[in-house]
Amino acid sequence: MLFTTEWLSELFVDFQGAAGDSIPLEQVTTDSRVETKKSLFIPLVGDNFDGHDYIKQAFDNGAVAAFWDKQKERPHFLPTDFPIFYVTDTLKALQLLASVYRDKVDPIVVGVTGSNGKTTTKDIVSAVVKTSYKTHHTIGNFNNQIGLPLTILSMPANTEMLVLEMGMNHFGEIEQLSNIAKPDYAIITNIGESHIEYLGSREGIAEAKLEILVGMKPNGQIIIDGDEKLLEKIHNNDQVITCGFNANNNVIVSQPKVMQEYTSFHLSDHEEYTISLLGKHNALNASFAITLGERLGINKVEIKKALKSLKLTSMRFELVKGINGVSIINDAYNASPTSMRASIEVVKQMKGFKQKVLVLGDIFELGNYAKELHQSVAEAIDEEIAVLFTYGEHAKEISTTVKEHQKKIISRHFDAREQLLQALQPYLSNDVLLLFKASRGMQFEKLAEKIKLPL
Repeated sequence: MLFTTEWLSELFVDFQGAAGDSIPLEQVTTDSRVETKKSLFIPLVGDNFDGHDYIKQAFDNGAVAAFWDKQKERPHFLPTDFPIFYVTDTLKALQLLASVYRDKVDPIVVGVTGSNGKTTTKDIVSAVVKTSYKTHHTIGNFNNQIGLPLTILSMPANTEMLVLEMGMNHFGEIEQLSNIAKPDYAIITNIGESHIEYLGSREGIAEAKLEILVGMKPNGQIIIDGDEKLLEKIHNNDQVITCGFNANNNVIVSQPKVMQEYTSFHLSDHEEYTISLLGKHNALNASFAITLGERLGINKVEIKKALKSLKLTSMRFELVKGINGVSIINDAYNASPTSMRASIEVVKQMKGFKQKVLVLGDIFELGNYAKELHQSVAEAIDEEIAVLFTYGEHAKEISTTVKEHQKKIISRHFDAREQLLQALQPYLSNDVLLLFKASRGMQFEKLAEKIKLPL
């Protein structure tokens, strides 16, 4: 049980029905299609939908109470004792409820944001802290103004550690999430180019990410990428801990070695760590979690064990086998210029392959910067790469730039998926490594599925 209607009636005092009967509520849902058990249904309103229209479906699927816009008529079919809580805005009511429930449970809250790596870092942090605390965390990337409150409201009442990913598109959104979550610890993974279309510059993106500090507890601690120049203005803050490869960081990451199935590295505590992820950037992501774990008193043996047995949100640098034994990296969940370059760097470092093939697609939300930022991806592509295939309106800039500067690399652009897949056929062998990388909307996972072995 999360709470009761009686408890809810103390917060939302305008109600009808048997709220005073202390009906237990075990779930909060905004999706009327999902079968639930003793749930509170919160009908949200969007540009093209109104959740109030689906109250019958929610009721049939297990809702035992609901929020309701006070401007709308109460549905006649509902039993007279069905608790309805009247509010002026159902989304704001959802967010208020989440904030109050967060205080009621009162876990240690870790907020994770950044342009790239925040979901991976959230997964690493969760793996580390759950070795010692009853932990609840963001599933997938439920990280926005709706997803974060729903994540909070899905945590069990005995949760000791709450790990929340915080995403945004515009100024003010992280501030809002921070005020709801009230983090004890904040992690800022990096500052890239994601959402630069809306935020204007990397400086604007840094400003938006730093909004996570607004709702933090007064004695909270902030763990950041200390190599990021746009975060230097908070380095002198006593609550800030810097992690990075440069020698002036509080926690120094050194000697990263990328193998086929793991990455090893050292920290300034002189310990060696191994993470079951590939890439120098994942050594940095792991350093955030290790640093947090130490602040929370978690044993280093437990931390190391957690890093070796990670389970990540899917389509984030997944290494799988395909037709004829070809190795496929499915990194199709999302992309920015920074993360695409980082993925290419990892591919270049991986040993044991005769050929390495990149299949790259469009990066979204770059606005007027699209051309130059796609061209910047080409800077990471050298003769360690044998073949580059691109698909998409802007991805052509990558293959065109590589064709101009790297004559030995086979570089081709495709206007049709079928042609691209056909061109890949000669490279489907066990000594080839393929990388699929693009923004989520390009649906590159469907390309990877075409050549992946069935489970």
